[in-house]
Amino acid sequence: MYTSDKDKLFISKLDDAVFLCQKRQKPYFFSFLSEAEQAQAERYLKSVGFNSYSFFGGYEQSERKVLCLDFYEDNPEFPIAAVQFSFRPADKLTHRDFLGALMSLGIERETVGDILVEDGRCVVFVKSEIAEYIKSQISKIGRAGVKVGDADLNSLPKGRGVEEKSVIVSSARLDNIVAAVSGLSREKTKSVILSGSVTLNFIECTNISKTVNEGDTLTIRGKGKFKINGVLGETKKHRIRISIIHYR
Repeated sequence: MYTSDKDKLFISKLDDAVFLCQKRQKPYFFSFLSEAEQAQAERYLKSVGFNSYSFFGGYEQSERKVLCLDFYEDNPEFPIAAVQFSFRPADKLTHRDFLGALMSLGIERETVGDILVEDGRCVVFVKSEIAEYIKSQISKIGRAGVKVGDADLNSLPKGRGVEEKSVIVSSARLDNIVAAVSGLSREKTKSVILSGSVTLNFIECTNISKTVNEGDTLTIRGKGKFKINGVLGETKKHRIRISIIHYR
């Protein structure tokens, strides 16, 4: 089922986490996981019959989330902190700037969750144990001075935001949907799918005729992430109008 060395290592870590959760009889908190890793973890945990787990990234719409194996508690407290950076709006700092600054401190990527940036402010979700270290070590991002403190979770930056739009397709086949949301030609779309550059619900899908359903999530390398929000109806020519959410 899992063939790459990366997959095998990830599953081995999950096995260790399940063992420690059961041995210690208390929640075990894994690292921040990408959406693809969350899907992989969920599939594996279900396959081994471990169904008492949850994901949380610090706020409701988070993408990167911490996995909690919570076999013995109903409402575990996730060890997540939100650190805020304030700076001059004119400095135009980006997601990449903040991630680079954190990595330069020797912080591992798996201890960092979502990074939400807007003009003059950035909120970064991190594992609680590194929050004070970050606040004590960073006073500049690149050449821009920053003030660092605790974030107000009731007022978060909008981050990259989303755009809702509608597309018209002849059917809900994967190639039709990918072509419609990406603007690629049918031939180029087929090539992109067959090359493994498209995931459906965070699993690589090379089946161009696969049916895409409401609620499904597509990621297209170089184009972004899209969610099928719903079917709006048919056109007079019996084509399908679909609502799409594009995560910018």
